[in-house]
Amino acid sequence: MEFLFILFVIILVIILCSIRQVNEYEKGILFTCGKFTRMLDAGWHVVLPIFQTFSKIDVRTSVYDVPEQEAITKDNVSVKINAVVYFHIFDASLSFLKVDNYRYAVGQLAQTTMRNIVGSYTLDQVLSERDQISEQICSIIDKATDPWGIKVENVELKDISLPEEMKRVIAKVAEAEREKAAVITKSKGEVESAENLSKAAEMMSQSPGALHLRTLATLNDLSSDQSNTIIFAVPIEVLRAFDGNKAKDLVEKIVTKKN
Repeated sequence: MEFLFILFVIILVIILCSIRQVNEYEKGILFTCGKFTRMLDAGWHVVLPIFQTFSKIDVRTSVYDVPEQEAITKDNVSVKINAVVYFHIFDASLSFLKVDNYRYAVGQLAQTTMRNIVGSYTLDQVLSERDQISEQICSIIDKATDPWGIKVENVELKDISLPEEMKRVIAKVAEAEREKAAVITKSKGEVESAENLSKAAEMMSQSPGALHLRTLATLNDLSSDQSNTIIFAVPIEVLRAFDGNKAKDLVEKIVTKKN
């Protein structure tokens, strides 16, 4: 009886030790005598000691932060750039059998690909076409990691660092562009102002009393400040605003006094 009890305890311990749990976000990989047997889904599974081995792979989306890389753009400008790679495993057996340390492999591939792609663009393109560059890097990495059972979901460029002298040059260019825009806007305003003044002058010339009213309004504005000294030249249009005979008499009196 003692022997049977001991045998039962041993068998029970072996069975308990043989039970392996696979979580919902994992995939299990079962090897029998060193050969790949099958994939294990979520749940409890019996793995025979000695004869079988068991490994688990996390199939959730993983994030790899690509360290800052120095690259030379197409126009020979040195930039430092880093990125984030989002990927997940769609075939756990391939990621385990085809590559050693798949996270390290994805990271190294992302670094070299990022340097190569940035080197094929000019600095202006790198700064203005970040989305296009990210998509191109993602496509290349995804194609390269497909035999490893890895799907690259997205690549995001986090930061692009420029040398200090290049920052100063870009700032000067931006300032010159702003000054150019200001000059163009000012010139357009002057053109519109000249057109409006021309139309106003034409309308005043067609109405004899308009210029007289404008002159009186200007005098009223100037008279608000007592310190102003005003020298007023009477235009002939003002005289035309009066009756023809009165204007003629007024002109004759001014000429007589002058003589």
